[in-house]
Amino acid sequence: MTNDEINGNIENISLWQQIKEDFSVPKLNDPALDSSFELFFNYPGVWAIINHRIANRLYNNGWKKLARALVGICSLFTKTDIHPAATIGRRVFIDHAIGVVIGATTIVEDDVLIYQGVTLGGVSLNKGKRHPTIKSNVVIGSGAKVLGNITIGQNSKIGANSVVVCDVPENSTAVGVPAKIIKKDNKNCKLAHGDLPDINKEMFKYLLERIHVLEVALKEEDGIDVSEKDEKLETDYNNFIEAMNSIKKA
Repeated sequence: MTNDEINGNIENISLWQQIKEDFSVPKLNDPALDSSFELFFNYPGVWAIINHRIANRLYNNGWKKLARALVGICSLFTKTDIHPAATIGRRVFIDHAIGVVIGATTIVEDDVLIYQGVTLGGVSLNKGKRHPTIKSNVVIGSGAKVLGNITIGQNSKIGANSVVVCDVPENSTAVGVPAKIIKKDNKNCKLAHGDLPDINKEMFKYLLERIHVLEVALKEEDGIDVSEKDEKLETDYNNFIEAMNSIKKA
């Protein structure tokens, strides 16, 4: 879906209809919502999106300074920074919203869920497309950074605090710094942060176990005696493995 197609899709309904639709989105995405009254005081993400709808139309119609001023005022209240030139589709929900930054050439398609602290930013000072494209039905976890002119494929999930600098295929899950693809063809899977693997922890565990195997092999084959230091190292190693396993089970 291109920038013009998204804008055309949005412009097919009136601004008031768009705002009504934005107000209905939290009911589908946030089980903590008890009443519509809360939308006016506890959902800065909704207000950030609604403000962007207005600012974006002003910006696209040549009222760029007014649009920028409106965004600046909104950012004081919502603690978000969405450039008025950014393209945001329908039924996009920013949960909690605090700290969200969305750059000028960002394209966010329909039904995207964004958590607090997310940055959709650029890595270049050149003119042109320098921010990411987020396809439909993507979920971006809290604190994630999606940087550069890259594409996050449809139905994909980005784990919390991940740093994404390369394209993510559709129906995939990416986690880590820099982000790596850990799941594919997960169209119907929800982003369960508690089930995501800790890549760094798994790598440290592998390296420690590999070193342990090599030490045992050296002692047995060459008769090297490191018994004085080995006992303490063995204890430290076992304590570390036990601690990591307990974290995994928690």
